[in-house]
Amino acid sequence: MKLPDFEAWAVFAKVAETGSFGQAARDLGVSPGTVSKAVSRLEARIGARLFHRTSRKLALTESGLAARESAARLLAEGEAAETQASDGAAAPRGRVRLAAPMSFGVLHVAPLLPGFLAAHPGLTIDLHLSDALVDLVGGGFDLALRIAALADSSLRTRRLCTVHRSLVGAPAYLAARGRPDHPHDLARHACLGYAYLPTPDRWRFIAPDGTEAVVSPGGPLRANNADALTPALRAGLGLAVQPDFMLWDDLEAGRLERVLPGWSPPPIALHLMTPPGDPRPARVTALADYLARALSAAPWAQSPFPMTEGSPDTARVPSPERRGTG
Repeated sequence: MKLPDFEAWAVFAKVAETGSFGQAARDLGVSPGTVSKAVSRLEARIGARLFHRTSRKLALTESGLAARESAARLLAEGEAAETQASDGAAAPRGRVRLAAPMSFGVLHVAPLLPGFLAAHPGLTIDLHLSDALVDLVGGGFDLALRIAALADSSLRTRRLCTVHRSLVGAPAYLAARGRPDHPHDLARHACLGYAYLPTPDRWRFIAPDGTEAVVSPGGPLRANNADALTPALRAGLGLAVQPDFMLWDDLEAGRLERVLPGWSPPPIALHLMTPPGDPRPARVTALADYLARALSAAPWAQSPFPMTEGSPDTARVPSPERRGTG
């Protein structure tokens, strides 16, 4: 029995990941001709085309789609085996493709990366920021941070911390429209919506005794990025449910206040996710462990801020500079 063409499968996995023969060649440190020959050799061996090729586009065929995940796992396992067997196991090298939500990535992930890259000069990071749910395997990502209540998945998942959320509004809005005493009162208020909530047309709130309330928010603005709601919030155009990691400065400065402090949206969490399969390349493990340590220890990850409703001048939250989290 002939051994599988492991080299060709690894080359195929890199082309599928990058979507380009040229980029795969650069990542692998070989010529584009070597990449093309390896893929052609593999297609001849299995008797099926793996890519649709045109002068302007490269796309996986059905056979390529079926083989992509197994090939990616083969490549990752080979890289991990070499790293573990080499004397340089303590100094991982290569590129890590990391996906993260847009606002969270800008505020809390990007500031962590300079320190990591300084400590690991052999590594590079390809950071992809989007509030849309990315396909780790299909997109060729090594690692992703997700903020959600996750359903079952074949992905490897590591829960880092709870992400607390609050209903907030500007003092000017609350002075003009009053404060709701119960979630059902939101029917009479302007609500600013985040489009990527699991149920953007229904907001759920839970009281300490477990009582639930579901409301249908309506208002002048909905956006697919939470940062886009901040100017409207500050301008007093409505109320919004926002994660605590976005509220530091506005709560401290009194630009926003908590509303309905006795009610909270259902809990969600920050998760670190990787594609299925073992072993994981050392370069991915290094970044995953670094992010896990830093993010799970962040002050906003410990408990809700001790800010009471309507009292921005009491129990102030430390400023970002004093918190030292970047």
